[in-house]
Amino acid sequence: VLQRADFWQRAQRHTLNDRQRRVLERMSGVFESYLTNSKYAALAKCSPDSALRDIRELVEWGLLARNAGGGRSTSYRLAP
Repeated sequence: VLQRADFWQRAQRHTLNDRQRRVLERMSGVFESYLTNSKYAALAKCSPDSALRDIRELVEWGLLARNAGGGRSTSYRLAP
């Protein structure tokens, strides 16, 4: 529980849009797999381009971390 509180303290330093907040809330709950661009787009109900922009911001802010691999298999997890 403490890790989740620390995560949300870090998240509050940034202006998250509704899509970002919705996806991060889902991931910080019971989310058992990694996040991909297409999963983000489906969860946030947005275009793949918007999903990629949101993900890039979240990575830049240190809220998401990129997993090993790249290209079509790029996936993300909550940053420690």
